[in-house]
Amino acid sequence: GVDLEKDVSKVLWKILFINFCLLSVACLFWFFGIFIVLVYSFVLYWLLKKYIYKIQQQYDNLLASTGYISEGQLNNTFDEDFGIFESYKQELYEIQNGFQKAVEEEVKSQRMKTELITNVSHDLKTPLTAIITYIDLLKEENTTEEQRREYLETLERKSLRLKVLIEDLFEVSKANSGSVNLELVPVDICHLMRQVYLEYEDKMEEAGLQVRFSVPEEKIILRLDSQKTYRVFENLLVNVIKYAMPHTRVYIEILEEGGEAVVRMKNVSASELDFNPEELTERFVRGDASRNTEGSGLGLAIVKSFVELQRGKFK
Repeated sequence: GVDLEKDVSKVLWKILFINFCLLSVACLFWFFGIFIVLVYSFVLYWLLKKYIYKIQQQYDNLLASTGYISEGQLNNTFDEDFGIFESYKQELYEIQNGFQKAVEEEVKSQRMKTELITNVSHDLKTPLTAIITYIDLLKEENTTEEQRREYLETLERKSLRLKVLIEDLFEVSKANSGSVNLELVPVDICHLMRQVYLEYEDKMEEAGLQVRFSVPEEKIILRLDSQKTYRVFENLLVNVIKYAMPHTRVYIEILEEGGEAVVRMKNVSASELDFNPEELTERFVRGDASRNTEGSGLGLAIVKSFVELQRGKFK
């Protein structure tokens, strides 16, 4: 076989040299030389035709394999003989794998979009329905003053929930579209984490959670947007309070690792995670399938967006 990716000059010179030698020998036979040349030409024609036919078959195999990929058949093993085109087999594997990943991502994206529409509808509809119901109750003439106060408190709570949901949705949309302005300043992430924790210390205790800190004494300074980083830590702690198993430990660790600042938070979830953990960062995904907890379902999606906007990684 001839490797088309390499220089074929040497092969051609060899063929020309052999051909020259054979014709030179044939010419020495004078009368019989013409006969020998004719036989030689016929044999050469036959060999070249056979070789070209073989190349055509190998080329057809290559075309067939690319055709299977274009038709969406993405589980080919490419067992056919590619001959001189053998070097393209690895390329075809990579193209096939690339298409397969793209299809899987598209299927996942479509599924997540469907779930997003369903979940958004549910999360918007629930407080909105309650608001409409309590407005109708307030309109009733025989409503007592005490009932009115109770209805107004419920209305305020539900409207605030709706406000949080819409604001969070707007926040994620802005982050995903890249239209968020970052105000980067030197931030000590150790101090910021302690500051956020102090805001939620009481709620941690109420949830029966014992927090164990592993934070260096020295500062770890990064150029970050302090408000958005505060929101990242806040959302993570709120997530812990909501979903951690009561009377368990929560570990918060900050360290420098491989030239990067690393923040790790660990807790035991109250419910077993029976789905892909990566999906937790998708919009409107909750740790509880029944969606009974308060919140927008956008907490970790906001965290992921804000971390990645600041050139960080979140998982």
